[in-house]
Amino acid sequence: MKTAMYLTALCVFLCLQVQAGSQPNLVIFLADDAGWGDYSHSGNTQLRTSNIDSIAKGGVSLDRFYVCPVCAPTRGEFLTGRYHPRGGVRGVSTGQERLDLDEKTIADAFKAAGYATGAFGKWHNGSQWPYHPMARGFDEYFGHTSGHWGEYFDAPLEENGSMIRSSGYIVDVCTDRALGFIEKNKDKPFLCYVPFTTPHSPWAAPVQDWQRFKDKPITQSATDPNKEIASETRCALAMLENQDRNVGRVLAKLKEHKLEENTLVLYFSDNGPNTMRWTGGMKGKKGTTDEGGVRSVCYLRWPAKLPAGHTVTQIAGAIDLLPTLTSLTGVKRVGDKPLDGRDLSPLLLNKKADWPDRMLFSTWAGNVSVRTQNHRLDNYGRLYDMVADPGQTTPINEKDPVLANKLVESVQSWRQEMLDIGNVKKTKIQGAKKIGGGGNSVDPRPIPVGYREFPITMLPARDGEPSGSVKRSSGAPNCSYFVNWTSKDDRMVWLLDVHTQGRYEVTMDYTCKLPDAGSTIELSFQDARLTGKVEPGWDPPLYTNQDTLPRPDGESQMKDFHTLKLGTIALPSASGALTLRALNIPGQSVMDVRRVTLTLLP
Repeated sequence: MKTAMYLTALCVFLCLQVQAGSQPNLVIFLADDAGWGDYSHSGNTQLRTSNIDSIAKGGVSLDRFYVCPVCAPTRGEFLTGRYHPRGGVRGVSTGQERLDLDEKTIADAFKAAGYATGAFGKWHNGSQWPYHPMARGFDEYFGHTSGHWGEYFDAPLEENGSMIRSSGYIVDVCTDRALGFIEKNKDKPFLCYVPFTTPHSPWAAPVQDWQRFKDKPITQSATDPNKEIASETRCALAMLENQDRNVGRVLAKLKEHKLEENTLVLYFSDNGPNTMRWTGGMKGKKGTTDEGGVRSVCYLRWPAKLPAGHTVTQIAGAIDLLPTLTSLTGVKRVGDKPLDGRDLSPLLLNKKADWPDRMLFSTWAGNVSVRTQNHRLDNYGRLYDMVADPGQTTPINEKDPVLANKLVESVQSWRQEMLDIGNVKKTKIQGAKKIGGGGNSVDPRPIPVGYREFPITMLPARDGEPSGSVKRSSGAPNCSYFVNWTSKDDRMVWLLDVHTQGRYEVTMDYTCKLPDAGSTIELSFQDARLTGKVEPGWDPPLYTNQDTLPRPDGESQMKDFHTLKLGTIALPSASGALTLRALNIPGQSVMDVRRVTLTLLP
C-alpha cells in the first residue's frame, strides 16, 4: 500500500514538473521615461547597459517599436492590447490614469492559465480596488500605484494594500521583492512584472552610480543641444546604469534556478526621454507625438523558442504585446473586446509571413501623429520620409500629396473614433458633478470604497479636490499633499462610490506645526459625521537627503507624515462627496494632508 501511494505521489510530482517545464515563465521589465537612445545597444557610448543589451543579443529586437508620449497610456495599451482611449485612460493623475473596469489585462490571462502573478514597482493605472493591480490579475503587489513618486530613498511603499516604510533605493527595493517572488514560485510557472520607477524624476541616483557620472563630459548631445541640461543627462544615465544592474540581478536569479532557457524576458520603456538628451538624431521627447517622443527599445529573449540576435524591422507597438505574448506562450486571452494590436509571433520567430503595411497612431494632449513603415505624419499634418529624414526636418507633402492626404484622412477618422469613445464614456458619468472649487481636473468617475476582499481604501490628495484657500503642495498632483488649510470655509473633497454599507476606521497622514495643534475637524459623507482633534503637533523638516539634483519645478519636497487615528464612521452604500473641513482652528493653520484612509471593519 505504501509503495503504491509513493508511486502515485511520485507520478503526480513528475506530471507537475513536466507541466511546469512546458509552460514558460514570463518576466517583464518596463522602464519609466527612458528613451530609445539611453542604451548602449542603441549606440549610446556614454553608459553601459550590458544586462539589458544581453536580452537583445540573446533574443529579438524590435527595431521600430512605438509607445505613447507619456506613462499611464502606454501601460494601459500594454495591459490590454488596445489603444488607451478605449480603456478610459485619459491622463496621468487625478484619477484620469485609471483603466476601465470592463477591460481585461494580460495578467488576467496568465492568472487564469494557472500562473503565479506579481507586480513590483510603478503601476499607474488606478489605485483603489477594483482598479488596483491585485484586482487586475496580479496575486501580489509591491510598489506605488500612482505615477510620479517623490521619494526614492527609504520610500513609503504599498505592500498588498498597506503602506510600509522601505529601506534602500526604490529600484533596488522593488527588485528585491521581484527576486523573492521568483524564488517562491520557481517550481511553477510565473509572470513577474517589474515596472521600474527610473529614470523618471526626481533626480535621485545612488551615490556610487552618481559618482561615475557627475563629472563625465557629454560626448553625444541631444538633437537640439541648446535645450540639453548636462547634469540631468548625467543623472538619467546614472539611474539607468543602476536599473541595468537590477535587470542583471533578475537574470542571474533565473540562471541560478536553471529557468532562463524557458523564461520569456521582455524589456521596453513607456515613452521618450524625459529631458533633451541623445536620441540618435530623432525629433521630440516625452510628451510629444514626434518620433523621439514615442519610439522605444523593445527586446524579447526566450532561448527555448526565439532566435538569438534577430532584428524585426516592421513597425510594432505596445498594443501588440498582449496578443504576441499570449500567442507565443499558448495562453488563452481573457476578454473579448476587439484588439488593436497584432500578434508579432511570425516576425519574432523569423518565419515567412504575409505582413501588410499598417498604421500606428500616437496621441497626447489633443495631438495625434501616425506612423507607417516608412513615413510619419505629425500633429500639424506634415509628412516626413523617416528613412531619408529620421530627424523630421523636411516635410514632403508636395512631393507625395496622395500619401499625405491619405494619412490626414486616417488621422481624422481615428481621432473621430476615439473622440466618440470619449463622448460615450463622458455621457455615462454625467451624473458625477463637480465636487469642489479646484477646477475640473479631477476625474469625475467616483472612487470605489468598501470591498470585503480588499477592505483598505487610500484616498491620497492626488485624487481629491481642494476648495477655498487649500491647494496642492505642487503642480504635479501624483505625489502632492494638501497645504494652506487656514479657514473654516476650506474644504477637501473626494467623490466616492461606497460599495458596502458598514463601519469604517478613518486615519489621516498629516503634519501640523506644533503651535497649531488642536484644531477640530469633521469628515462627512451624506448624513454620516465624524469629528476629532488634530493632535499631537507633528512638524518634521522637508527631506534634504533625497535628491542628487534640485527637483524640477512643480515637484513637491516630501517629509515624514504622521498617522492620525480619527475614529470610526458608519457609511451608507451610496455615491457622494466625502468632505473634510475644520470646525475650530485655534492656530494659524489646521494641518497638511497627504492622504485619508478608510478601512472597512468586519
